[in-house]
Amino acid sequence: MKYCQFDGCTNKIAKGIYCTEHKRSSKSRKKKQQAKTVYHHENKPFYRMQAWKDVADFVYEREGGHCQRCGRFVFGKLAHRHHVIPIKKNKLLSLDPNNIRLLCPSPRMFLY
Repeated sequence: MKYCQFDGCTNKIAKGIYCTEHKRSSKSRKKKQQAKTVYHHENKPFYRMQAWKDVADFVYEREGGHCQRCGRFVFGKLAHRHHVIPIKKNKLLSLDPNNIRLLCPSPRMFLY
């Protein structure tokens, strides 16, 4: 037996991560979280292109792995490449390294 992963819940469960009471609410939380996501569904194929991966790697190397806002070192999935001018507004700048900033998760949230 283990405890439910919901904050403050003391219910014990045999399997899974949430008790029956919080299992339902976790689905609605997940939907809300997906609605808040910054990445737009129509841009998913773009972010899977090798050209984007090459530019993203170039930007990471150019900045030495440091956030351009706070200077913290960011690694792996925490390193976000942010388009200064969004793809929706100007597709021609989508692969321009000068239009892409390397940011850590903290300051990135203040951009939207």
